[in-house]
Amino acid sequence: MIALYALSILLANLTLNKFIPLPVYGLLSVGTIFFAAVFTLRDRIHRAGGLKAVYIAIAAALVVNTAAALVTDTPWRFIGASFLAILVGELADTAVYQRLIQRSWWTRVLASNAVSVPLDSILFTLLAFWGDMSGGEMTQIIFADILAKYLIAALLAFRVGRAARAAAA
Repeated sequence: MIALYALSILLANLTLNKFIPLPVYGLLSVGTIFFAAVFTLRDRIHRAGGLKAVYIAIAAALVVNTAAALVTDTPWRFIGASFLAILVGELADTAVYQRLIQRSWWTRVLASNAVSVPLDSILFTLLAFWGDMSGGEMTQIIFADILAKYLIAALLAFRVGRAARAAAA
C-alpha cells in the first residue's frame, strides 16, 4: 500500500499542470485524479499499520517524488508546492484521523478529508501557480480539485468500507 501511495502522488505530480475544463465551472488538474486516491490509501495504511506506517509512507512519497521531479526537470516551484502541500495536508489528515481512531471508518475518513482536501488544494494551487495564472483560474482549479478529490475519495472509501464489511461477514 505504501508503494501505491507513493506512486499515486508521483503520477499526480507528473500531470499537475495538465488541465481539463469542466462543463460548467472549473479547471481540473489531471493530477487530481491520481491524487484523490492518496487520501483513501493513507487511511488504509493507517488502519493496517498505524501511525508509524503513515509517517513512513509520507516520508517515502516525499523522497520518491522529489527524486523523480529532479530527474524530470520539474520546476522547483512545483516541487516545493507539492512537498509543502503533501506534508501539511497529509499530516493534518493523519492528526484528525488519529484523533477519531475509535469512531467508525466513515467518520474518520470524512472528517479527515474535510480538513485535508481543501488545505492541500488551496495550498498547492497558490504556491504552484501564483503569478502565472489569474485569480479566477486558480479559483477554478481549487474548486475542481476539491470537488474531484471529495468525489473520488468518497467512492474509494465506500468501496473499501464495503469490502471490509463483506470480509467480516
